Amino acid sequence: MFHKSELTTESRRPGELLLVFFSRFLRSSVSPWLIAFCFVLTAQAQIQFRDITTQADIHFTHNNGAFGKKWLPETMGPGCAFIDYDNDGYPDIILINGEDFPGHPHAGATTPKLYHNNHDGTFTDVTRKAGLAVPMYGFGVAVGDYDNDGFDDLFISALGQSHLFHNIGNGTFAEVTKVAGMWGPNEFSTSAAWVDYDRDGKLDLVVANYVQWTEQGDLYCTIDGAHKSYCTPESYKGTSLRVWHNLGAGKFEDATQKAGLGDPTSKSLGIAVLDVNVDGWPDILIANDTQPNKLYVNKKNGTFEERGVAAGIGFSEDGIARAGMGADAADYDRSGHASLIISNFANQMVSLYHNEGNGLFVDEAPQSEIGRDTLVTLGFGCFFFDYDNDGWPDIFVADGHIENEIERVQKRVSFAEPPHLFRNLGGGKFTEVTAQMGKSFAAPKVARSAAYADIDNDGFLDILLTTNAGPAYLFHNEGGTNHSLRIKLIGTKSNRDGIGAVVRVTSGTDKQWKMLRSGSSYLSQSELVLTFGLGAQTKADAIEIQWPSGQVDKLSNVNAGQTVMVQEGKGITGNRAYSAPRVHAEKQLAAGN
Repeated sequence: MFHKSELTTESRRPGELLLVFFSRFLRSSVSPWLIAFCFVLTAQAQIQFRDITTQADIHFTHNNGAFGKKWLPETMGPGCAFIDYDNDGYPDIILINGEDFPGHPHAGATTPKLYHNNHDGTFTDVTRKAGLAVPMYGFGVAVGDYDNDGFDDLFISALGQSHLFHNIGNGTFAEVTKVAGMWGPNEFSTSAAWVDYDRDGKLDLVVANYVQWTEQGDLYCTIDGAHKSYCTPESYKGTSLRVWHNLGAGKFEDATQKAGLGDPTSKSLGIAVLDVNVDGWPDILIANDTQPNKLYVNKKNGTFEERGVAAGIGFSEDGIARAGMGADAADYDRSGHASLIISNFANQMVSLYHNEGNGLFVDEAPQSEIGRDTLVTLGFGCFFFDYDNDGWPDIFVADGHIENEIERVQKRVSFAEPPHLFRNLGGGKFTEVTAQMGKSFAAPKVARSAAYADIDNDGFLDILLTTNAGPAYLFHNEGGTNHSLRIKLIGTKSNRDGIGAVVRVTSGTDKQWKMLRSGSSYLSQSELVLTFGLGAQTKADAIEIQWPSGQVDKLSNVNAGQTVMVQEGKGITGNRAYSAPRVHAEKQLAAGN
């Protein structure tokens, strides 16, 4: 029945063996839809996310400063990001840390951690050498080249004073918060995003702020009437986000009120940048906790108009302001419009707002598998990414509750929770595949931030995940066979990173597009490289890049299997072929990951 070569395990992955069996067994007697279903199952079975944290020499434990009083900031962090700080083409890792509260020593001195990518699957802690061993109660991070010198800089949000670090270009950073004009505000700052909102070629910064909280003003709350618990944000007054307008020469001005973004009722946690009406100007989504979500539409004159409620994203279907955490945007159904995902508190489900193209959004989650599967979990980090390179954006959600005793009062809700990975089936449909991705990946965690990048130049996107008062995890994407093309943008008239540029790729009959963005997810940022999954296609027939400056560049017949560097106005100026995958599915299955 089978040729010997078809069953040789050395030449075929487990999913491919199943595919051979099903195709031979079902070929002549079963309807085409069932054969197609088997192909989906077997192709999916090949990919897993293997936990390589220890192998990668990443040793990090988040210090939330907890000492028994259950202060509100303890449960919110930490953030994470990928940054190629030395421009070697391999994304490095930054993990944000908290610190002990004054007068309450617990874990000792802790700072953010910067891990340099060694190009071989391992990382080296270079925090002190890089000048980033700065104590702070940190939360989020945003990566962007704010002075267009060719080296990405760092903004770290914090409880109290946030910090701006300028990349010197020699492997070190300088703390420049005061010099830049950002010193002074002492806030409960969370997510942040770089965005050139006035399209002047210089990156501005949007910083979300949570609530007005102080150690002296911490309130007593309880969920069982007997023990203190973490208060909901409803117990505290809100506060406005902050906008830093880039003046050039390393200087910023507070443009919050001037830009029309001041709102003292907000309790903001997540930021996503998108072009909601396809007019070429970046708009801003703010995920609020127990307050209506905000959608700030760019008026093209340095100001914004808030349209969240009018657009249908402010409240849930039953008119309740949910506890929004993380946020992201993508055209998940190839409608030509960016739709939204917002992670929410337990018993509220994730929001999947479909962009109808007329200024309105419709939440598709309540009628979908996404809504059913996320109802009782508490989501934080979330993003769209194409993990299997089939050309359709999938969804990842990092989960974990804030209250370690929640199971005593809500039997269906857990403190540590598995993440969610939803595979995009096309046609607006998703299915959860978390359990197929490996034991460590699917294990319950008290997760917070999450970001993605291709850490080893194999063309598949890997995941970085943090946990509250626990370790960080690095998951390597293994077993995929689809093709992809990665594009690194270099702006000239536009900002150097090309943030805000829209790239459209045509391969065969498939057409897809992405906007390069800072921010998204929760307290975190993914790499500033665009990955386009091409499925079985081996090249992009056409590429069109619409830069923030208005420049349009067009390319044709670009082969898959590589990262291309595209400079504004010049086209491809360099390329790097993918590396061969180091680890295959058989090894990860044998390891039980």
